[in-house]
Amino acid sequence: MARQSNPDEDTPVYVISIAAELAGMHAQTLRQYDRLGLVTPQRTRGGVRRYSARDVSRLREVQRLSQDEGVSLAGIQRIMVLEHQVDALRERTAELLEQNRVLREALDVRSRVFAAGPSGEAVVMRPGTRPRQESTTTAVALWRPLPF
Repeated sequence: MARQSNPDEDTPVYVISIAAELAGMHAQTLRQYDRLGLVTPQRTRGGVRRYSARDVSRLREVQRLSQDEGVSLAGIQRIMVLEHQVDALRERTAELLEQNRVLREALDVRSRVFAAGPSGEAVVMRPGTRPRQESTTTAVALWRPLPF
């Protein structure tokens, strides 16, 4: 028995006529938006457009910006590119914040202390220890008591 799963908002399930009806537009308008790259649906192997719920939402947003806000299609295209960049930056920020958190936890667990070694190199030390000072001279001191 095949397992049924509910499609998520990115699953392409709507043919162009249904997507147009859901978005309150004519199918020709969807084709135009596809040509302009405003809303690009996925395609089946036969080349049939399939729209997802996210695509339908995007179509409604394009229509709102165009009709209610008076934004040109070129302006809408630029807005959508910028929104995509913002989304990508948010995802990257979340990744970096997570990496930062993991690194901070690792530092808390294994805190390291660095010091300058005898020849100036960085040396890893245990907390509470100091680097040994090695003598760099080969001179020999001779001590003789003074006669009284």
